[in-house]
Amino acid sequence: MTDTATPTQYDVIAIGNAIVDVMAPCEDALIGELGLNKGGMTLVDTARADELYQAMGPAKEISGGSAANTLAGMAALGAKCAFVGQVADDQLGEVFTHDIRAIGVDYETPSRPAEGSEDSLPTARCLIFVTPDGERTMNTFLGATQFLPAEALDDDLIASAGILYLEGYLWDPEEPRRAMRRAIEVARKAGRKVAFTASESFVIDRHGDDFSALIDEGQIDILFVNETELATLTGEADFDAGLASLSGKIPTVVATRSAKGAVAVQGETRAEVPAEPVDKVVDTTGAGDLFAAGFLTGHARGESLETCLTMGAVCAAEIISHYGARSEADLKALVAKRLG
Repeated sequence: MTDTATPTQYDVIAIGNAIVDVMAPCEDALIGELGLNKGGMTLVDTARADELYQAMGPAKEISGGSAANTLAGMAALGAKCAFVGQVADDQLGEVFTHDIRAIGVDYETPSRPAEGSEDSLPTARCLIFVTPDGERTMNTFLGATQFLPAEALDDDLIASAGILYLEGYLWDPEEPRRAMRRAIEVARKAGRKVAFTASESFVIDRHGDDFSALIDEGQIDILFVNETELATLTGEADFDAGLASLSGKIPTVVATRSAKGAVAVQGETRAEVPAEPVDKVVDTTGAGDLFAAGFLTGHARGESLETCLTMGAVCAAEIISHYGARSEADLKALVAKRLG
């Protein structure tokens, strides 16, 4: 990647799903009755989304989406961010647009036509069932978000960010995949870094060849995976062997291990931090997203690997202490207190 002296307007610009989370607590028995994959993320169609929504208890509607959650955390930490993602011109689309702008993230992607138009689809929603152990079971209706066209990208906007952050979930549908490939080209031509989050093992199962090609071609500068995703991507059951297989190909590999903390490898440098203590795990929704927020904010500021990991761990600990994937405490203050 060519170095550039061109100043950046944003620390990070992210491309991801524009989703409104619909979240409700439930007992484990309901997970079984509905035939859900506890702790996983399942794509559902309109009929199944309606069925699950009817089965939910009282719910909260919170703007979500993995990359958007990460940017929300970064903005709370004082980073300058922009988001690219597709909503429809409907009520949930208005909720998402208002929420992401209100937290200080720039968002200008044009909405798709409202329902009733020939090519309409409603704004995406993720129905999240949270069991008493804090585990979240996600059922996602992608709606409009899966039709983000490459034409919606602003090349100058992409080039103006120090880091382009891509959400693996959005690699699944064809149109956004084309958009993200183009964004990678624009970012690398501008001398920017490309960060990628694998999102979920099922995404790797479907698109592992694509991801491996991006890695082998040197298109990814920072990769975020959890322990399971690392094994799926590399085919290595041993955690350290999986890390070793990627560390020579990707400048920075970040692997989270839930309660066991997180590890990052950058060339010959390896850093590891434990998970931050939490009084009670209420809801793990967004833990990985907020970990990435802390890490990327630190990385954008030139902090050490260990500091970046610690910032990620602090943000993840805050998010799992309550419902929802958007912070309720002052992340900037929490990080400052932890770092001393």
